[in-house]
Amino acid sequence: MASVTKETFPWLKNYPEGIPYEINPEAYSSLLEMMEISFKDNADKAAYTNMGKEITFGEVGKLSEHFAAYLQSIGLQQGDRIAIQMPNLLQYPIVMMGALRAGLVIVNTNPLYTPREMVHQFKDSGAKAIVILANFAFHLEKIIADTNIKHVIVTQIGDMLGFPKKLIVNSVVRYVKKMVPAYHLQDAVSFGSALSKGAGLTYKRPKVSAIDTAFIQYTGGTTGVSKGAMLTHRNLIANVEGINEWLMSKMRISETSGQLTLVAALPLYHVFAMTINGLCGIKWGALNILITNPKDIPAFVKELKKFRFNIFPGLNTLFNGLLNNADFASIDFTDLKITIAGGMALQKVVAERWEKVTGCPLVEGYGLSETSPVLSVNPLDGKHKPGTIGLPFPSTEMRILSEDNTWAPVGERGEICAKGPQIMLGYYNRPDETVKVILEDENGRWFKTGDIGIEDPDGFFKIVDRKKDMILVSGFNVYPNEIEDVVAQCPGVLEVACVGIPDEKSGEMVKIYVVKKDPALTEDDIKAFCRENLTGYKIPRKIEFRSELPKTNVGKILRRALREEEMAKVAG
Repeated sequence: MASVTKETFPWLKNYPEGIPYEINPEAYSSLLEMMEISFKDNADKAAYTNMGKEITFGEVGKLSEHFAAYLQSIGLQQGDRIAIQMPNLLQYPIVMMGALRAGLVIVNTNPLYTPREMVHQFKDSGAKAIVILANFAFHLEKIIADTNIKHVIVTQIGDMLGFPKKLIVNSVVRYVKKMVPAYHLQDAVSFGSALSKGAGLTYKRPKVSAIDTAFIQYTGGTTGVSKGAMLTHRNLIANVEGINEWLMSKMRISETSGQLTLVAALPLYHVFAMTINGLCGIKWGALNILITNPKDIPAFVKELKKFRFNIFPGLNTLFNGLLNNADFASIDFTDLKITIAGGMALQKVVAERWEKVTGCPLVEGYGLSETSPVLSVNPLDGKHKPGTIGLPFPSTEMRILSEDNTWAPVGERGEICAKGPQIMLGYYNRPDETVKVILEDENGRWFKTGDIGIEDPDGFFKIVDRKKDMILVSGFNVYPNEIEDVVAQCPGVLEVACVGIPDEKSGEMVKIYVVKKDPALTEDDIKAFCRENLTGYKIPRKIEFRSELPKTNVGKILRRALREEEMAKVAG
């Protein structure tokens, strides 16, 4: 960064008290050192809980070492890639930490990927091994011959729950609920067998450097072919240190005491949860409540009632779903001090309802897979600005790039660019794609986010939208986030998505897709509400009611899928 002063960077004048302007990305030599310190210092503390079973940091340390020894014994070398494909289960942190401790590079994979999506990610990353939940192994069988994968480790949902619960859960999942389609993967090894074999082997700690790649984190592919962002140990340590300073400044002044407890509802394969729940949880010696299926809202609420939790990361659709559950308000929120939304725009109506129900402000942050992930977040001292993505993180600089490739003045729209120690090395094996998003100038190396935003005079940044999501109506720019935020406040609306569709007169028109909360809601109701809150060209010309909206497994609404549907209609 340039000389760090409030005059140079206006956002610093709004930093909460006690948060430093810069962090040390070399706080640990690698993620291995951070883990080893925590395993020792927090050995007797519960680290994770799932389905009624807890495991301590000491147990995670021992089991991850066994798993690392097993991985080394089957010939995997430092720098080899290993894919992980499972939801939030106790096995996940053991596998993740074991792989890192073996010096491997982790390729996080969405368990709900189709075979087509799996084969692209596995081939592109060159993964040599995979740990996969049995429920999805039949997909792997179809494509494994087209990949470099030589070692398959299969786990079942109940594998870490202890006897006899393990046998009961696995039997019910396989034979009663029939959630495990038949598969045949030659030479596949069970997770339990891998741990048992590793327990009898000697683990050899690799020499891992801070600049070594730790994860290849694939982008969602919403802007084209999914690409793997190479995140180093240093990238992630920088983000952990930034999150630590930002969040712990709030926790230090709170009235809670004892061990921190985090809700891990976002899947750990997602970069947001991987960092805040996975890696920060290790640094803090915190307990993570692993939610395997957050889409089952009644079961999710039932689980939350068993705990007093402090930090809840999530995204708009998740918070909205919880708020619309009749039993949610009866949870004890006494110790909830921090709720952070990321991944998609936070709607004003959701933020207001959340704070009313829980007593905890819901603030928005911002980041990407390519940035490990956090770039900015709103203050947690009550001075947050709803509708913004907050202030740049410590050691992070953000600027707005105009269409003519010059830095825009405060208040003008342009592409959000960021510079800091959390920026990825580049896209794995894709220098052609890397060069499209990296901007070099006299001040260093900037990442072009692809998001259109503005910076206000106080240094708060606001996203207007992604470049390709912008709708052009008769020469006027319409931004879907704005339309969705307004429509979400209309009584009777549960969820909404906005896209642009072709129109002969105006080039494009605004169309929205609405999921009703009130069955009596009509198109006329929505249009009347929009007329009161939006200028003429922004009012949706078409409204389609649906029972649900297409989403990623994380819960982010897929505008792309809706646009593709509309384009198919035109083509047909």
